[in-house]
Amino acid sequence: MVSIPAQPYNYELVSLNNVALVIIDMQRDFLEPGGFGAALGNDVSRLRSIIPVLKQLLTTFRQLNLPIIYTIEGHKSDLSDCPPAKINRGNCELKIGDIGLLGRILVLGEPGNAIIPELEPLPGEIIINKPGKGAFYSTNLQAKLSEQKITHLIFTGVTTEVCVQTTMREANDRGFECLLIEDATESYFPEFKQATIEMIRSQGGIVGWTTKAENLLQAMGNLSLSIK
Repeated sequence: MVSIPAQPYNYELVSLNNVALVIIDMQRDFLEPGGFGAALGNDVSRLRSIIPVLKQLLTTFRQLNLPIIYTIEGHKSDLSDCPPAKINRGNCELKIGDIGLLGRILVLGEPGNAIIPELEPLPGEIIINKPGKGAFYSTNLQAKLSEQKITHLIFTGVTTEVCVQTTMREANDRGFECLLIEDATESYFPEFKQATIEMIRSQGGIVGWTTKAENLLQAMGNLSLSIK
């Protein structure tokens, strides 16, 4: 067991056998011009700053042959799993299902719905298509984690205050030990990211812990060395 420097106190990683990396919604619709994020009027370039750190984490988890879970927010082509309230909210020029520069916005299988090329999943890595903000809602994520006896989840991705936080809260309610990597998550609004980080680790870690990637990577290296 190793203790990872974190807030509000150290996060304990007992083994590498029960931990998984969760990468939330690093898809073109949110990170590239012409996608849903841009249609909402956001500066999508902000989200790209975390790509180098995510690549480091991916490399380490792949080298150690540990579970990696990607989530993709998207809907069926007929939008039967997308409530009208979600389609109409935002009052923006392009809505879910409309045709944008990257294909139909937030529709599964469209070019914009794919994970960005820099973080493209490898065969065998888990992809969870989710119709909501949280990755447990109307998906088989719980079953996938139970199959592999995962108890500790490392959270990354976008956006911090929406899909990342929602999934962390869902995971916390299900008994998972949740660690958010501060420099591997991002928001279109820096103040929202900071507020979310503070909420997650408030009141003794009411939702979970937060730390920097270097702290996690060093601890994982120590654990892998102790196994050999």
